[in-house]
Amino acid sequence: MSTRRSAIVIALALLGASACGAQTASQALLTPEPPSTQTPPTPAASPPAATPTSPPEFTAKISPVTRDQVKYSWREGCPVALNDLRLVTMTYWGFDKKAHTGEMVLNASVAKDVVSVFRKLYDDRYPIRRMELVDVYKGDDYDSIDVDNTSAFNCRAATGSTHWSQHAYGFAVDLNPRENPYLEADGSNAHRNADAYVKRPLDKPGVINPGDKVVRAFAAIGWGWGGDWSGIKDFQHFSKSGR
Repeated sequence: MSTRRSAIVIALALLGASACGAQTASQALLTPEPPSTQTPPTPAASPPAATPTSPPEFTAKISPVTRDQVKYSWREGCPVALNDLRLVTMTYWGFDKKAHTGEMVLNASVAKDVVSVFRKLYDDRYPIRRMELVDVYKGDDYDSIDVDNTSAFNCRAATGSTHWSQHAYGFAVDLNPRENPYLEADGSNAHRNADAYVKRPLDKPGVINPGDKVVRAFAAIGWGWGGDWSGIKDFQHFSKSGR
């Protein structure tokens, strides 16, 4: 082969290799990339919408009374036997607009009826300051009233009398005694923190007025209100006998 012919053959071979290389590059550019196998991130879950919390349902439990529970308020010689008393643990609506659990001791024969009254008061959102056994105050009626404690049984004489109070039988309830004070015939009362609550009618929380829902609730079980008495007024007091 001549030198000239050999050069032509080599040149043609180089041109073919170059063309093949260019075609391969073009194909590489036009070939799509394979789809990604990565999982897209999951969006963060939205927090649940806030819902208002409803007050708990009224509950009540009636159970026998132990001697220690009435250490100060019951003694031998009281007009009711210890076995005839019951401890009532129940829900009440507070002045803070929240539900609370309180206790009172009642005669076993009236416990269920009184619970039905306090169920109505709770449903009506009638506010009660506190509900503790008078034994928390060592049976002292004055101290219990002075802190506005709603209570029932206490083996004591009626105010200004030597006769047994209806409380001594477990047949009476004193409700919000600060907002509903005991008034002498001259209009005086023994608790200075109750001075703003001596008139009736009075539109304030926890106050009991003639014919209102509290009076009607007790009347539904046959109990009378001390606010209906002539002369002396006992606005806090409800009893089975009306006395």
